[in-house]
Amino acid sequence: CNMMLNRFCLQILPEVHDKIKWLDLESSSMKNVLCATDYPNLYGLGLYNINEESARCLFTDETLSSGIFKNQIRTLFITIDNDDDDSYEDMVLSATSIVNYILNVFTGLIYLKFNESLYKNCARLLLDDEFLPTFRSSTLLKLNIRVQCFDDCLYLLDGRFNQLHTLCVDLVHINRPHEIKNQGDLPNLKCFSLSCNLAISFYDELILPLLYRMSNLEQLGLYIATINATFIDGNHLKRDIINRMARLNQFTFYIASFMFICNPLDFPSAEDIQRTFIDFPKNNIISYVDYFPEAKQSQCRIYSYPSFIPYYDNITNNFPGGLFQYVRVISLYDEYPFEHEFFIRIQKSFPFIEELTVINYKSQNEKQSYESNNGSQNLSLVEYSFLNELAIVRVHDHYIEQFLFNTKTYLHNNVLLHIDYESLQRVTHNFTRENTQINCAKINELKLYGETCPNSSLQEYFPNAKICFSRSILKDKK
Repeated sequence: CNMMLNRFCLQILPEVHDKIKWLDLESSSMKNVLCATDYPNLYGLGLYNINEESARCLFTDETLSSGIFKNQIRTLFITIDNDDDDSYEDMVLSATSIVNYILNVFTGLIYLKFNESLYKNCARLLLDDEFLPTFRSSTLLKLNIRVQCFDDCLYLLDGRFNQLHTLCVDLVHINRPHEIKNQGDLPNLKCFSLSCNLAISFYDELILPLLYRMSNLEQLGLYIATINATFIDGNHLKRDIINRMARLNQFTFYIASFMFICNPLDFPSAEDIQRTFIDFPKNNIISYVDYFPEAKQSQCRIYSYPSFIPYYDNITNNFPGGLFQYVRVISLYDEYPFEHEFFIRIQKSFPFIEELTVINYKSQNEKQSYESNNGSQNLSLVEYSFLNELAIVRVHDHYIEQFLFNTKTYLHNNVLLHIDYESLQRVTHNFTRENTQINCAKINELKLYGETCPNSSLQEYFPNAKICFSRSILKDKK
C-alpha cells in the first residue's frame, strides 16, 4: 500500500498536477498527496474520515496553510470520523475545533460542507464562548453544517458570515433560546434549509419569525416535527410561509405534526389534509394521518416528493412507500403489528439506512401461519446493507426473531445492537438457539437493558461483541 502511494505521489501526480482541479482524499494519505507537488489549478478539496489530530497536523503545516489552503481552495467538503470511545461532549468539541481551524486557515473559502462519516458518529457543533470570537468568515457564500441547538443557528446568522447566501443547517434540538440575539433582516440569504430530528413546541414562536427575516429567500427546505394543537397542512404553509415570501420559487418540506387527542373524530382525516394541497404550487405532495388509540395521540405527515429528509421517524403501517435515498436514520412505531412484508417495504424505501429503531409490542399475526407451513424458509430475505445500529428494546419477541433469524434478515458485520436482556435470553433459548446464532455473531457491540444476570454463554454467543449493560431504557423521539 505504501509502495503504491509513493509511486502515485512521486511519479503520477507530478505528471498531471497542472490538470487537477479537485482532490478527494482520505485521512491517511491526504498530507502525502497535498505535499507531493504543486497544484496551480486546484480549487476544491474533499477530506474524508478526518479527526481533530489529523486536522491539526494538516492545517498547521506552514507550507500548505500559507499556500494552497489560503490562496487556492474555494470549496471544501469534509467528513469527520470520531473514535467510538469518545464521549459525545468530546466529539462536539472536536468537531467545533476542526471547523474553527478551517475558518482560520482557508481564508478564501466560498463553500464549506461539513458532515460525519457515519451518522452514529454524528456530532453537531456547539458554538460556546471559546469559539465565538474567531468563528467567522467574510468570504463564505455557502455553508452546510450541523449544530447543537437553535442558539447556534442564530449565531450563524448574526453577521459573522456576512456574505452568506446559502445555509443548510441540521439541529439536534430546537429549544427556546435564552434570548433572541439577532432579529434583523437577512437580505443576502437566498437559500435556506433547516432540519431537526426531535419534535419541537415552538414552531410559531421560533421557526416562522426566523423565516420572516429572510426577505429575499428563493429556495427553502424545512424538515421538522412539531407538537401542536392542530395539524400543519397546506393551508398553514400557504398562509404562513408561501404568501409571506414573495421571492420564494422552490419549497421542499417534510413536516410531522403530533397532537394528543382523546377522540379520533376530533382531528382531520387524511383526505381532509390532502385537500388543502389542491391548489398548492408544488403538486407532488404526500400526506397521511395516524391515530394511536392506546397512547391517545395522532400524527400527520406532509411532505414534498421526492424527499431530501435525512431521517424519518415513527413510521407506521400506513407508510405509503416511495424511495428515500437520503434518509440514514428511521424509527418504526405502531399499535398494530408489523408483518414481514412491512420490513421488506421499509428496506426498499430506505436502502441506505444506518440506524433503525423499532417500537412495537403487538405480536405478528402472520408468524403462526409461516411456521405451520414451514414458510420461514420461503420468506424473502430482508437485507440491510448499511445498517450499523439497531435498537429493538421495546418490542414483542417476534421482532427480535424478525431481525435475529438469519432466514428472515441478513445483517452485515459490525452492528451495534440495543436490546432487552431478558427478551434476548428468551428468544435465543438461553443463548443456544441455532436460528439466531449467525446474526448474533455479526454484532460488534451489544448494549443490554433491563434486569440482567450475565450468563456464561452470552459472550460465546456474541463472540465478536463488546458487551455492556444499562438499566436505562432508550427513549423514542416522539
